[in-house]
Amino acid sequence: MIGVQFDKKNIVRIDKSSALPQLVQPLLTQFQKVLWAWDGGDVDKDGTGVTRRAWKLLDVICRILKPARPYYIASFHTMRNLDMCRKIYSRARSSEDSWDLLKALRNALHFTFAAAGVSRDPAQLWYSLLWQIDSHSPEDFDWLVDYLDYTDHETIYEILLLLGTTGARCSPAKQHTFIKNLIACMDSDMPNSLRHAALRAVHSVRQDMASIHVIDDASLRDMVLTELSPAILTAVCPRPGATPADDGPDRIFNDYQRDLRYLELVFALARNSSWHSHLSGDRHIDQCISMIEEYSFSPHAFYIAGIFLRITPEQWSPTSPDSITEQQWWDMISSAWMNAYRLIDDIHCFEFLPVLVQGTKKYMRAASTFDLETLIRYVDYTLETRERRDSEQGEQGEQGEQGEQGEQGEGVVVAVKELRTVASDMLERMAKSDEVVSP
Repeated sequence: MIGVQFDKKNIVRIDKSSALPQLVQPLLTQFQKVLWAWDGGDVDKDGTGVTRRAWKLLDVICRILKPARPYYIASFHTMRNLDMCRKIYSRARSSEDSWDLLKALRNALHFTFAAAGVSRDPAQLWYSLLWQIDSHSPEDFDWLVDYLDYTDHETIYEILLLLGTTGARCSPAKQHTFIKNLIACMDSDMPNSLRHAALRAVHSVRQDMASIHVIDDASLRDMVLTELSPAILTAVCPRPGATPADDGPDRIFNDYQRDLRYLELVFALARNSSWHSHLSGDRHIDQCISMIEEYSFSPHAFYIAGIFLRITPEQWSPTSPDSITEQQWWDMISSAWMNAYRLIDDIHCFEFLPVLVQGTKKYMRAASTFDLETLIRYVDYTLETRERRDSEQGEQGEQGEQGEQGEQGEGVVVAVKELRTVASDMLERMAKSDEVVSP
């Protein structure tokens, strides 16, 4: 079996996984050798027969690898594996009988995920961390965009998972096609996993989408603003107004991590005023309002507050502003400060802090003595975290994103320090007032 040695008795025990630790790494290694050895020619004309025999075993190998994921040792050759997948795809497109090649391509993509240690389980989609692949250019991924039009839902899911977990981008020439495919994958009739994979892919390039004003292609800009914006909401809320069962696959915002990714995406888009009317008109604001009760005291609140403070109430739907009470505003804002010190390594979260300062001053009148004491504590955490980061960068001789901000970064710190002073003064006045009232 392409050079893999194992005891025949282990095969009958494969369901019990006793052979998996023994088999998985040799299988990965040998399969990778076979994949790299293929030169793009006709497999059936392979003189040695080694490649042809190995390819016929791809189904068997992939079935063994699927339950063996806990035993993988991640490969550092992801880009090379993808390049071989590209060659298989190119050959399949030019072949009269492409069925076997396309089947082999699906297996090769399965292998690429296995070798990289990336889970294809939809339940793990939102928990997959962003992973880096070998050096590449956007053009290296253009074939995947083309392949989206020629394959099944399962493989489309894998392609979107790959792009979403690597932050990979296609070339400008393919952006229109890629966005069009993402919109199609977010349709309410699509499988739940496919809609979420498309949302994850948009989330990974959210800063690019936020910079919509720098896209030269007018038709692409129009499609992103008028079609992608409502599709994003459809990806997480496919049937507005429906009340599916709590454990149903389409329960509105039933997943903590998915909701967080959605809010991070909308928070990024809200940085650009070009998005504001679309986020409001496409019901994103209303959807965020519906999430307040569930997420007022979680990391989500930082992004909800950011969305509301960046998009003025005048831009919301007529009934939206009245649906948020002053206490809810304060709960969101105070919770945002509880999480700010964890998020300031993100340059966009750091730059938002002066806006959060102004919002805090506006709604601070709803704060109790305890609220102000808590606010001051977390503002101090934020300032201390920023100071520690600057100190660490200075010791390492690195500037990094924050160090390069210069006066702008200092301006953020000054604004946060001013808020601390305002909150301390208000706390002192409240304490004196309590002394006067006390007998």
